[in-house]
Amino acid sequence: MTFYDELETRSADQRAAWLAQELPAALLRARTSPAMARILQGVEPETVTTREALAALPVIRKSELSEAQKKQPPFGGFTTRRPHEFENVFQSPGPIYEPGRRGNDWWRLGRFLFAAGVGPGDIVHNCFGYHLTPAGMMFESAARAVDAAVLPAGTGQTELQVRAAVDIGTSVYAGTPDYLKIILDKADEMGEALALTRATVSGGALFPGLRQSYADRGIATTQCYATADLGLIAYESPAMDGMIVDEGVIVEIVRPGTGIPVPEGEVGEVVVTSFNADYPLVRFATGDLSAVLAGQSPCGRTNMRIRGWMGRADQTTKIKGMFVRPEQVAVLVSRHPEIARARVVADRAGDMDLMTVQLETDSKDAARYEATVLDTLKLRGRIELVAPGSLPNDGKVIEDRRSYD
Repeated sequence: MTFYDELETRSADQRAAWLAQELPAALLRARTSPAMARILQGVEPETVTTREALAALPVIRKSELSEAQKKQPPFGGFTTRRPHEFENVFQSPGPIYEPGRRGNDWWRLGRFLFAAGVGPGDIVHNCFGYHLTPAGMMFESAARAVDAAVLPAGTGQTELQVRAAVDIGTSVYAGTPDYLKIILDKADEMGEALALTRATVSGGALFPGLRQSYADRGIATTQCYATADLGLIAYESPAMDGMIVDEGVIVEIVRPGTGIPVPEGEVGEVVVTSFNADYPLVRFATGDLSAVLAGQSPCGRTNMRIRGWMGRADQTTKIKGMFVRPEQVAVLVSRHPEIARARVVADRAGDMDLMTVQLETDSKDAARYEATVLDTLKLRGRIELVAPGSLPNDGKVIEDRRSYD
């Protein structure tokens, strides 16, 4: 079997028909949670049947989730079940609390492990943490979904981990990209050979050189993009050509500070709608940057692909003692239809902060934007008009060039 299920190879028409049916149903389910009911107040679910209609709904930010949890612990009213009806409650830095359930691969990471070639006969050396945070349970649940066994290793006690890997014969590593190197180095130091042939990684940057170093040792490494709130978002397949979006979510790439989708290929913030009936987050902003890749994966999976993690979208910066936020830059652009994009650059001359506002426009009159810059950013700065398409495609709307050395 090449694919996890038939969902992975649906045609564009089949996906559109599914979306037209599933989106309204998902919104109706979401409204059974108190927090989502407030956010979706006035929305008619039956009218939200396309990506374009979805893009008109408000974006939920993690800060809103955190504030809601402080007022109504532990989940802020965002779940459709009461807290004691979940088998697990996790804590992530913040703190942010997330629910978890046993069975049915609740976080959906089984699809990623299957694509990585993990299955019956494998023993997964799971080095994701089991303490407070959900990553360890997420990958254990995924291993169960593909009928693989698990060594619940966590991190630390590296010598014992190597001993267990040798004695048990673990064949698949699961953990952050860099921790595998620590295990391999310890195995070399101990004079032991490991049976690992695959590595399934997440939670950190997988640099090309590190991936190649594992390949040189006979370990094929693939990565996924997942979060505690949303589960699996996207994953690599053996084609190694971008990350394929999971079948249980809808991913949008939007201009930072807004909910407006950007054109294909442009870097923006990852916004995810989850169809998890227990924890239905609609247009949840991850704070991560990525971009949509054109076409389909050579492996035959037909869902949208993204480039993977490309940095953080929260670029709030203090300039001259005032915070400048991506949302303010978005308002600036919205005030002038002839502006395609904007970028605020923070720099320094001696001990003084400088602000330059770069505007992509065919206009030649910088003075016409001075009042809008002051009104939206609350600061005066030099205005630089640049040709449309000339600003870097890196998702940044605020760039801090100041050195603090």
